[in-house]
Amino acid sequence: MSQSPVQLDDKYKKTTGRIYISGNQALVRLPTLQHELDKRAGLNTAGFISGYRGSPIGGFDSTLWGAQKLLDAHQISFQPGVNEDLAATAVWGTQLLNAVPDPTVDGVFGIWYGKGPGVDRSGDALKHANYAGTHPYGGVLALYGDDHPGKSSSISHQSEQALAANSIPSLYPADVAEFIEFGLKGWALSRYCGLWVGFKGVNETIEQTATIDIDIDNFAVNLPDKSDVPAEAVNLSTATFVQPIATEVNVTRFRLPLVHRFVRANGIDRQVFPVPANRRLGIVSAGKSYKDVREALQMLNIDSERAAELGLSLYKVGCIWPLEPEGLTEFASGQQELLFIEEKRPFLQSQAAELLYGQEQRPRIVGKQDDQGQTLLPSDVQLEPAQIAMVIAARLMHNGAEVDSLKPLTANLQARAEFVPTMPEVMRTPYFCSGCPHNTSTRVPEGSTAMAGIGCHAMAVLFRPDTLTPCHMGAEGVQWTGLSRYTKTPHIFQNLGDGTYYHSGLVAIRAAVASGANITYKILYNDAVAMTGGQPVDGPISVGEISHQVVHEGIKRCVLVSDNPDQWRNNPSLAPGVEVFHRDRLDHVQKMLREIEGCTVLLYEQTCAAEKRRRRKRGLMPDPSKRLFINPDVCEGCADCSVQSTCVSLQPLPTDRGTKRRIDQSNCNKDYSCNKGFCPSFVTVLGGKPRKPKGAQIDLSRFDNLPMPKPMPIDTSYSVMITGIGGSGVITVGAILGMAAHIEGKACSIYDMTGLSQKNGAVYSHLKLANHPDQLHAQKIGVGESQLVLAFDLAAALAPEAARTISLNQTQVIGNSQVSPTAAFQIDPRLAPDSQRMQQTLRDKAGADKVDCINASGLALSLLGDTIGANLFVVGYALQKGLLPISIEGVIEAVKLNGIAIDFNLLAFNLGRLAAQDPAAIESMIQRPQVIKLPQSLREVRSNDIALLTDYQNAAYAQQYSDLVDRVAEAENRLKPGSERLSLAVARSLSKLMAYKDEYEVARLHSDPKLLERIKAEFEGDYQLRFNLSPPLLAKRHPDTGLPVKREYGSWMLGAFRLLARLKGLRGSALDIFGYTDERRQERRSIEEFRSVVEEMLGTLSEKNFDTAVQLAELPLEIKGFGYVKDRNLEQVKASQEALLKEFREGPKVVQLHDPKAVA
Repeated sequence: MSQSPVQLDDKYKKTTGRIYISGNQALVRLPTLQHELDKRAGLNTAGFISGYRGSPIGGFDSTLWGAQKLLDAHQISFQPGVNEDLAATAVWGTQLLNAVPDPTVDGVFGIWYGKGPGVDRSGDALKHANYAGTHPYGGVLALYGDDHPGKSSSISHQSEQALAANSIPSLYPADVAEFIEFGLKGWALSRYCGLWVGFKGVNETIEQTATIDIDIDNFAVNLPDKSDVPAEAVNLSTATFVQPIATEVNVTRFRLPLVHRFVRANGIDRQVFPVPANRRLGIVSAGKSYKDVREALQMLNIDSERAAELGLSLYKVGCIWPLEPEGLTEFASGQQELLFIEEKRPFLQSQAAELLYGQEQRPRIVGKQDDQGQTLLPSDVQLEPAQIAMVIAARLMHNGAEVDSLKPLTANLQARAEFVPTMPEVMRTPYFCSGCPHNTSTRVPEGSTAMAGIGCHAMAVLFRPDTLTPCHMGAEGVQWTGLSRYTKTPHIFQNLGDGTYYHSGLVAIRAAVASGANITYKILYNDAVAMTGGQPVDGPISVGEISHQVVHEGIKRCVLVSDNPDQWRNNPSLAPGVEVFHRDRLDHVQKMLREIEGCTVLLYEQTCAAEKRRRRKRGLMPDPSKRLFINPDVCEGCADCSVQSTCVSLQPLPTDRGTKRRIDQSNCNKDYSCNKGFCPSFVTVLGGKPRKPKGAQIDLSRFDNLPMPKPMPIDTSYSVMITGIGGSGVITVGAILGMAAHIEGKACSIYDMTGLSQKNGAVYSHLKLANHPDQLHAQKIGVGESQLVLAFDLAAALAPEAARTISLNQTQVIGNSQVSPTAAFQIDPRLAPDSQRMQQTLRDKAGADKVDCINASGLALSLLGDTIGANLFVVGYALQKGLLPISIEGVIEAVKLNGIAIDFNLLAFNLGRLAAQDPAAIESMIQRPQVIKLPQSLREVRSNDIALLTDYQNAAYAQQYSDLVDRVAEAENRLKPGSERLSLAVARSLSKLMAYKDEYEVARLHSDPKLLERIKAEFEGDYQLRFNLSPPLLAKRHPDTGLPVKREYGSWMLGAFRLLARLKGLRGSALDIFGYTDERRQERRSIEEFRSVVEEMLGTLSEKNFDTAVQLAELPLEIKGFGYVKDRNLEQVKASQEALLKEFREGPKVVQLHDPKAVA
């Protein structure tokens, strides 16, 4: 344990020593340190920050807002930019301090920030600002976030070339520690040379949290002499653009050469390993790739001493443009070969080739290609340390080094990468949150096409084939103004988020109006920038203001669609002529607008579901006292509720009657779209709250005698891959473990891969631990490098991001065996997750004895009353087994320091420890509910069905069922002794058909006391029940589709249900008024038709057609649902039945693989 107590605010307060800080936090700390240094130098300066969010710097603004008091104390202002180029112009303005009278400070140092696309769109602003120059006591860092792998972007980005084109030098820090050094030196450079200074950040550095050593008290910058440079040529001049050529001369001849002087004087580029006498191979790298190189060398057991023996040297570039020539030339002197290792397109390599070309003894230069022109390192995908290690070994051998000792190591690296198990059907892809407005708003009428836009709603592209991929931000819909001239397609819809609208999208609407194209903009107003964390739009914006703006732009018609239209009808904030509709009329509205020539606007207003949840928790928004419950006995498993809502809160519920649906109340955001499913199983619960399981009564003294495990020893570093679902606390657990290591004086690095993954997708924390920061290199865990995988979610653990890090018989996997359904389940109900299969796949990769899964979610719910405790339960389990190189005390202290639900989290952690040490003790605490064993044998199924049909109608009715099933069983046994496949299929299908859910049966099931017991078990409080029904003789029809719709009936229906259930004897008789409907007639015909098919099968059943008979017998199980939903399924079953009957009668087709008469 460390001697000095660790505090959470150390990252913002300590000036010397070791701190634990993230990339975003370091960027917040950076201007405060600059202000402090200026203050020490006698300068009264201020800081100004502006830009536009986007991964990998999507959380920078939120971090700034969270540190507002700190910023205020250091005279730092944060002004979010409406868009990137306007933000750049605002920062440019701060450098004009001396151009206006009466300045209040000596200078303003600035930060502009934007992701790669922001750099692209802001080239003009950046170039003008850079050429204008900087204030001598100001300076500007241009922080650009590059998403190299395109994890959370429409296109992967590499922006240094764009900055170089605008004569902006770029620094590229390799990790969080260098954020501080390069940031402070960057401002000093900007002041010194008069240029803006680029500051490149990538996912691995901005999303990194690490222990770093800081020493501001001894920080110093060397300012080389520049008396040979005209003073007026360096810093900002108000006459800059009066003489453009003179400005170009200043930048090219004076400012950029000063960059070289500063870089050289301040050791920004440096030799890492001493240059050996025998200079075989010199490696040049920068930023993330440099850390990957260090990891690769560690894989090859190459340290400074071994490098000298091999003739290998290493040069780390900090300023990637313009490349400082003296240091590189000195390093290159006498080298046989220079190997440039850089991610994406070559940049350093091209500059070096130009610098070294004129040298008399220039080295061979390789990187993206070798000396024969063959591909050596890719220019597109990310580089991996293992891949780099194999290239280094190959180039050493090529240059005559003795590499026999490296061959086993490279062979092992190659073997690690050969097998990565994947299960595409369980991939946890990003998906709309529960109750997300985009689930509905992005739909278009049949026959129409939409174009996606930037934002959460772009996920529609992943699941909706009628939605085309997006263009760049701010030009939404303008593609159509060009395309529309050359297609017979008359109209298109364009999705446009409110954040994008405010950013730049209004101009796109203006262009569409000017073009005369037929297009409908769907402006999706959800009141938050949900994709990057729920920030507000960067300025005043409202539904009313948007309506006025678009109307005055000249659109043909504006319509507002809302989930709460009453608040908008006759609302004076709306522009005149704006019609208001309920969101249920969306299809009608869209059909109406697509017929109007010219540009129209559909304003879809509904607050972001995640933001709505946050506001309700904080009391900032009313929380409806209404919830929905699905009666599983009435539910048919037709999935129409999923079709209508595609909501992730609809979960599979295995029953003896197939997989039904249940609502995950803890995840439900009360959108209620699932209730549009045409099904009477939905029960409204008014006034009730989800009953929180009380958990077990736990004697805390049980933990006192738990033995303290010996922490796993660390050799060089220890890698832990943490996998889970976005929003479930994965990142928090990684942070707690990192803090625990920091408290103990260990070094740690955590790289969190989130981005779009936060939207129900997979989230990963790459946790690396070491005894000293110098032992930590690459932020990501490489191929086969994980010593431990904490699989909070097995589906995420099986994705390539995590699975590639697992090494056979080397990696231990501790997993949560309970798996939540993926987004694919909402699209295809058959794709429910199979935990056992997932565990086996992991065993195939890691080794049979290396995978240990426990139902952490189930145990957390039973013992703690909340599944949120499952993650720390797994941590405790792993730590008690000695699989983590940190102590129990360290984790406990970190949980306390985190300050959130301390007692709960410590209890979850200790229960996990107890489960690892004494599983029987855990079992003794659990009051297990009665396990419902699903019937498997014919005897069990037959018995259950007879009981069901007797309750459904009477014993005589059940006898009809058993008579036919018994005959099938007898015939099957004669043909295939011991087989029950056919008879089980007939039994299940016949009982389903005979127990069709008419009004009497729905009434019986809703009045069954089991329903009230189930609701009482799930809800508490003084609640009332409502039933959502569409009685065939009373139902209203949807004004647009003409289909029947449900309405809500009060709790008095319970009495009506009991009465109606007692009238089941009328079923099928002349007095059965419901029996005269087409639906009931068809259900009775289906029974007889199936009996007829079974009779035909019994007459001609043989080995040849047995499998076809089983398929035929199973078909009725797919006739699910009610009303028109059931009719659609029936039509599909009839088509399949016709084909299978033909096959049954004629025999299966024989595929001729080879025609013996064919001429060779």
